[in-house]
Amino acid sequence: MKTDDLRTKPVLKIVLTLAIPAMLAQFINVLYSIIDRLFIANLEGIGGLALSGIGITAPFCTFITSFSLLIGLGGAPLVAMSLGEGRADNAKRILWNSFVSLLVLGIVVPLIIFLAHEPLLNAFGATKNTFIYAKQYLLYYLIGAPFALMALGLNQFLISQGYSTKAMLTMIIGAVTNIALDPLFIYVFHMDVIGAAVATSISQIISFIYVLVILLRYSNVRLLPTSFDLGLIKKVMRLGFSPFIIAMTDSFLFIIMNMSIKMHAGARVDEYINIATIASSFYQLFSMLLLGISGGTGSILSYNYGARNSKRVMSAEHAILGTALVFTSVSFLLSFFISRPFVSFYSSNEFVLNEAPRMIFFFMAGFITLSFQYCYVDGLTALGRAKYSVWLSLFRKVAIIALMIVLPYMMGIIGVFVAQTIVDIISPMICILVFNLSIKKILHHRELETTSVV
Repeated sequence: MKTDDLRTKPVLKIVLTLAIPAMLAQFINVLYSIIDRLFIANLEGIGGLALSGIGITAPFCTFITSFSLLIGLGGAPLVAMSLGEGRADNAKRILWNSFVSLLVLGIVVPLIIFLAHEPLLNAFGATKNTFIYAKQYLLYYLIGAPFALMALGLNQFLISQGYSTKAMLTMIIGAVTNIALDPLFIYVFHMDVIGAAVATSISQIISFIYVLVILLRYSNVRLLPTSFDLGLIKKVMRLGFSPFIIAMTDSFLFIIMNMSIKMHAGARVDEYINIATIASSFYQLFSMLLLGISGGTGSILSYNYGARNSKRVMSAEHAILGTALVFTSVSFLLSFFISRPFVSFYSSNEFVLNEAPRMIFFFMAGFITLSFQYCYVDGLTALGRAKYSVWLSLFRKVAIIALMIVLPYMMGIIGVFVAQTIVDIISPMICILVFNLSIKKILHHRELETTSVV
């Protein structure tokens, strides 16, 4: 797809052209963790404990990749806006400075986690039975973490130029590699949990190489050295702070969930962490697809905002929201039929088989209304309005974390899972109010501007 298509082609067609590959890319990205967990769960003799150990590492993996969104979803809308204004040179400057930022973060963030991993694992829910598996997976995952962070971040710059299919291929190449290598390292080489982490690291390296080659040789905005601009990097980070907060607080959400389970589950703590890992995997499978719709289509909003085409911005936002509502409605209905078969892939434990589908229902109960949260928050981010999207994102995550701490004292262990249901119904209502009160003012202000956005 040509960049100019963002300005000229029918809105719904462009939204679907961007959304479908972005959804597939997110789905494939989720496969990294789901496939690892699936193979690990079926390890003879240690599968259940090993899966719980992997569940403990989820916050660390989420925390690392959140930095890819800080730069990727901060810089990519600015690139699209610059292209909408006809300023290709500025787009190249944004891309290069974003690349440098991703490189630095890719080294520093995993190093910090490596230096502090043992006390963090113990604090965040590891038990004497699961600590060894969590440690083994995390340490070998960290090898590929810099490449994962950079691949996911740079991939956003393909999407911002309309290369949604190439962006999808970044994820497909990594996922196919991971699927092929997992059984080889886990079963043939008898590396168990370590093998899953090694396979993931190799696949992340290959994904990074692919996206780097595309940006160096085949994209409209090429990755070429330009001047280092700290002020521009700050602007990228301000805009990317909202998706960063969404992803980073996901890691804290996992941490609080595991800690609450450890406090309230009694003798069944390892089983409930197993249940939480499975339920989170199910929910993540659908929520990441929703993110593909809301986040993957941002370029049409950013481009036309840069071009001062307010009518097309609103048409695109309505099409994005409509697409999301159709998807979340189908997903909610589908969850009733596939949750138990999904759980059975991970466990044969009778308690887990009975309890996990019930907890999945609580996670999915507010999923339809979540369309408004994702589309309006990501929409405001695409328009460069980070101050709105940050606070809306923070409210939702802080509310979930607070309820996960409080509700178990009132409802027992089930309160950990009900917390998300409550917030996913209330928080989107606030997003609807904020978006509709602010959007006309935002677009009118842009129409009157005589200076560039970036």
